[in-house]
Amino acid sequence: MVDSADAPVSRGRSAAFGGGAVIGALGGLIGLGGAEFRLPLLIGLFNFAALEAVILNKAMSLVVVASALPFRAATIPFSEIAAHWLIVVNLLAGSLAGAWFGAGWATRLKSEALYKVIAVLLVIIAVVLAVGHDAVAGQPLLSGTAQVVAGVVAGVVIGIVASLLGVAGGELLIPTLVLLFGADIKLAGSLSLAVSLPTMLVGFTRYSRDQSFAVLGRNKAFLLVMAAGSIVGTFVGGRLLGLVPNVVLLPALAVILLISALKVWRHR
Repeated sequence: MVDSADAPVSRGRSAAFGGGAVIGALGGLIGLGGAEFRLPLLIGLFNFAALEAVILNKAMSLVVVASALPFRAATIPFSEIAAHWLIVVNLLAGSLAGAWFGAGWATRLKSEALYKVIAVLLVIIAVVLAVGHDAVAGQPLLSGTAQVVAGVVAGVVIGIVASLLGVAGGELLIPTLVLLFGADIKLAGSLSLAVSLPTMLVGFTRYSRDQSFAVLGRNKAFLLVMAAGSIVGTFVGGRLLGLVPNVVLLPALAVILLISALKVWRHR
């Protein structure tokens, strides 16, 4: 296996930028940061160890999410997000704790076990992406105390998944916001980013206590190049939104995730 510190050099920065751009475009088409597609690439193409790939993925996800909020402000202004602060707080009450514990579990798992966990979670994401992303806004599924409790529980689960995979969690947050809180799909996309950013920061802080966090220092150039590609791709994907019908796109992306999950499961 290629040493993780040398892997980006052996593959080339152009591959890092190109891979980031393609994945960012896929994410932009469906309103995600693309981290769920980037993780298998980091493991399979660039040969990073599981935990190092998750940490790198988390760093790039932070960049994409932080840039996506202002990109979307023209359509969903910050004032509209602020008007729904109770929903954001409700989900954060669970996701922050979930992110901390999820990152802690990831640092304690052996690489082989973490590969298996990542593969299973990718399959779950594929299923949610295929059947849950086109959820239709309407009446909230629950109300009152039941809604608050369900929001906290959902937040915990989403925070754990986000930390274990290094993703923003939008593929789980958006269906939750639409179904549980009755949010409009476009508003749900921005609200999910508002929840994702602090959630990822907590997971990132927890990962910083592990020695594998040094992978960021060893691969600064790779990180910057791939993050730049991801942002460019996300911007392009957003411009292409609507040209590719979801009835074709979402099942195709779900298949890509399933194939990636199989490869990660078999990775050594």
